[in-house]
Amino acid sequence: MSEQPERWSQATVHPDMWADPDDDPRESDGGTPDGELPTLLDFLTNYRMTLRLKCEGLDAEQLARRSVPPSTMSLLGLLRHLAEVERDWRNWITDGDPLPRLYGPKDADFDGAVADEAVVEAAYADLEREQAATDAVLAAHPDLGERLGEERIAVRELMVHRIEEYARHCGHADLLRERVDGRVGQ
Repeated sequence: MSEQPERWSQATVHPDMWADPDDDPRESDGGTPDGELPTLLDFLTNYRMTLRLKCEGLDAEQLARRSVPPSTMSLLGLLRHLAEVERDWRNWITDGDPLPRLYGPKDADFDGAVADEAVVEAAYADLEREQAATDAVLAAHPDLGERLGEERIAVRELMVHRIEEYARHCGHADLLRERVDGRVGQ
């Protein structure tokens, strides 16, 4: 038996896709959103959902499985990392003392991503909480040109940066998932 999992997809209509279009929760019948802010939010929502889909159906060991040495990257590490960066982005745009890091010093988000169901549950809860908190802060600033925080970051720049971060890590998640169980797709 090979150590490499056989490549597969749940899609039947388009076997190179993650799911058939009719079953893909990222597909909407409403067409594309109107306006810049709704478009940015739609892209962010879809990348967030893609990350969750890439982690779906895996147990704690599979989520914590590292890519290849010396990397400490894992799907669980990505969940923890994105919770950490959501908090960091919020620190960029809010006044007052910054919130402390969730997981400790640099790379603790990946280093602490261990195969433990409690760690997995906490990572999902942390990510959901931090996403909601950042979303709530930004919802109060619908003007994409408004500049926030000490660094005077434009809301538009932060929105694009968030999309870029999730998109980049969804690419990592594609490869990590394929390494875990061979599942491929969009």
